[in-house]
Formats: sequence, C-alpha cells, structure tokens
Amino acid sequence: MAVLVVMGATLQCLPFGSVPSSLIVIPKGLPVNASGRFAATIMDFAPIVNIPTFGMCTSLANPTVAAATAAALGVLTPMPCIPATVTPWTPGALKTRINNFNALTNSSVCNCLWGGVIKVTSPGQFTVQVN
Repeated sequence: MAVLVVMGATLQCLPFGSVPSSLIVIPKGLPVNASGRFAATIMDFAPIVNIPTFGMCTSLANPTVAAATAAALGVLTPMPCIPATVTPWTPGALKTRINNFNALTNSSVCNCLWGGVIKVTSPGQFTVQVN
C-alpha cells in the first residue's frame, strides 16, 4: 500500500543528482495535514519551489554540464543542479485527492528534462496509507 508524501519528504534524482533534497509543499486551497505536515499532491513539481537542487548534476543532457565537459576536453564536469521538471508526478494516488488533485505517494516519480528520475526515498511520515 502506498504512503502519503508530506512536506520534508526526502527526494533523490537518479542517477544524476549528487545529494538528496527535501520536498517543499506550499498548500493550495484548504491545507491537508498528515502527521502534522502539509500533504503533497502530484502538482507539487515546480523546480526550486517544490523540488530543490540535488547538489551537482552529472547529466550530459544538461547544457551546463555538457559545456563544462566540452571545456574540460571531454572529462565529465558536474555542474550545479537546477531541476528541470515540467510535468506532474506520476502516477499519484488512485482514489485519494487533495483539493481536486491526486495525492502524492511514495511510489510516484517525476522526470527531469536532463534525464534524471526523481524518486521519493522517504515520504516524510509513515502513518497515512492511501489508495
């Protein structure tokens, strides 16, 4: 059974991010709390606003990494991560909705334009299961 994701959940960009980050949930509409924290929806995918940096990026699809690597004569040169997420998390909860959006679960993923897959490694709480 999936677990509801809340503010402060731990995220990881695989395989390109160098460090984990924490989800930021800005409540929209009527705030919903789980374990004393704001519950997230599939719409909490905005770069920097909801999904902070993952330290350094090593994806050659990232233009800054590609340019730095070219300048280093082909030696992979990581550059600061600026997540490039443009679509909501998928799949989200099947039945549980928060302010008309599917709730975010620990099995949801969000794709970065630079090829990374952002996953929830810890949902931020462990008591609220959803469908």
